[in-house]
Amino acid sequence: MPRALITGITGQDGLYLSELLLSKGYEVWGLIRGQNNPKLDLVRRIVPDVRLVTGDLTDLSSLLRALAAARPDEVYNLGAISYVAYSWENATLTSEVTGKGVLNMLEAVRLHAGDNPGAVRFYQASSSEMFGKVQEVPQRESTLLWPRSPYGVAKVFGHYMTINYRESYGMHASSGILFNHESPRRGPEFVTRKVSQAVARIKLGLQDSLTLGNLDARRDWGFAGDYVEAMWRMLQQPEADDYVVATGATHSIRDLLDAAFGCVGVEDWSGYVTQDPRFMRPAEVDLLIGDPSKAREVLGWEPRVDFARLVAMMVENDLDEQAEQAGMRR
Repeated sequence: MPRALITGITGQDGLYLSELLLSKGYEVWGLIRGQNNPKLDLVRRIVPDVRLVTGDLTDLSSLLRALAAARPDEVYNLGAISYVAYSWENATLTSEVTGKGVLNMLEAVRLHAGDNPGAVRFYQASSSEMFGKVQEVPQRESTLLWPRSPYGVAKVFGHYMTINYRESYGMHASSGILFNHESPRRGPEFVTRKVSQAVARIKLGLQDSLTLGNLDARRDWGFAGDYVEAMWRMLQQPEADDYVVATGATHSIRDLLDAAFGCVGVEDWSGYVTQDPRFMRPAEVDLLIGDPSKAREVLGWEPRVDFARLVAMMVENDLDEQAEQAGMRR
């Protein structure tokens, strides 16, 4: 039975990846920060077969203890402070966790593996936010990185550190440069879930309006459940490498609003949506669209859920969730 350790087990990717690996017969371990983690019950409810171990990406000794307990064949480093807007407010903490945390995990894996550096296969969750002020459209593995947020800068550090450990120590360390990926499990602070929740609440009469920032920013949005399969496929390759994981299609926030409000029969959403400069980024990333050719050709990976189906999935989930919370019947 193969064994895997996942950091960031409480996030949408960690939950979907856990389900995938369990379905493939893995023994799955999840790293939880703190004994009283507020998302602990969520993990136990969704993936009760996952074994949990405490640890913190900023504490190397705790990572070594977690590795000793889990004895993994594969490590998926998904843990991070992942909300971009928060990274401007807390740049130092974001750098410690999202950047230096990768170094700590790589070093822990290297020390744990000892004389056989390739014995534990390592996946690093890199991000399309590394491209920032894009220098090429679409963005590929070779595109120059120009991050435009503390989060993006921290991700670049972790990305290049992963490459460095692969080249310096012979570790099987791969990075997935994942473009925006969403799901009903996405946190409510992210724009897609903010929109799907608001649309559901407006439809149910629980909310009157929605306030957003830049409506013209464009993103390459896919389904998180599809993207975790690409992570797994990377660690099954004979050689480690870096891969862009994306749909190859781009949509604006306006397109997102069209699709979400369309799910509840609203064609003109202009009366429900306002813009507020407070929600504008200090340095905007205007256009992200990935070229997943390498992932398609080498990994045999294809996204299955398109943009319209993804948005409909999220709105439908939030209609059920919000109605239940309000004690309403749909």
